[in-house]
Amino acid sequence: MHTTNYVDTIITPPADTRANAAITPPTGKRTVAELQFERLFGHDYEWTSDELLFDVHCERKGIEEPGRAAAREEFFAKGQPCLRTSPLAKTYGWAFHFDHSGKIALVPMGSEQLERMTALEAITVRSAMRASR
Repeated sequence: MHTTNYVDTIITPPADTRANAAITPPTGKRTVAELQFERLFGHDYEWTSDELLFDVHCERKGIEEPGRAAAREEFFAKGQPCLRTSPLAKTYGWAFHFDHSGKIALVPMGSEQLERMTALEAITVRSAMRASR
């Protein structure tokens, strides 16, 4: 089974992001960015990457609770894009901090919190994928 989880890692917005600051994604269209933001903002260290990506997948595909166990096995049977591809980082200026147990917190780009975290030797810093090809 494949995993997208990280531990003791920060994923920062890419250098070519168009965001000047962390902003809330537009609401109403149920985009990946909107769904991820709803689950993570104000819910620090409650979700792992695998849990988040699978839950968003289920909502977008209309997979109800009774069918989720089989759907999860099928979803992770092949590799899935990790949060380095998330529009929250690439477009909306959010970083992801993964703690020692793989749980995620959103951190706004340009914040003192992000500067402190990226300076820690115990944390691996990775950039999100470039916003443009």
